[in-house]
Amino acid sequence: MKPFMFLLAAAAFAMPAFATPPVALTAADVPALLAPPSKGVRVIALWALDCAYCEANLSALADFRAGHPDVDLVIVATDPVSQAATLDARLKAAKLDALPTRAYADATPDRLNFLIDPAWGGETPRTMIIRADGTRRAASGMLDSAHIATLVR
Repeated sequence: MKPFMFLLAAAAFAMPAFATPPVALTAADVPALLAPPSKGVRVIALWALDCAYCEANLSALADFRAGHPDVDLVIVATDPVSQAATLDARLKAAKLDALPTRAYADATPDRLNFLIDPAWGGETPRTMIIRADGTRRAASGMLDSAHIATLVR
């Protein structure tokens, strides 16, 4: 029995790590999401399943992050967390499932939009930059690497 348990434990460690599906984002979670990072920069990428440009924007942000380890990239789907399986499948297909992901879990999505950024009308993709000093910048629309670098600076 012990050899079997050992093999079972060894197999568990040998298996690749799988990303977790999106975690629910409520109004109570927004202050922690928007809190300045202890160092570097946090990039919040807001996207939606019905957004034509969102996956390309997420990929550009992930590529940028790969070259900038001080960037903390968090993906936030404005779709309800009840669609977690669909969100997760879309992120896996785009090879973005290893990043921390949240999904709206509030009865009024517009309330979350306002809490995240009062100047935001809800259009996606939306990218927010939060620096360790507390300063913020935001942009709507698909970003290329040059625009991302400008925002992060």
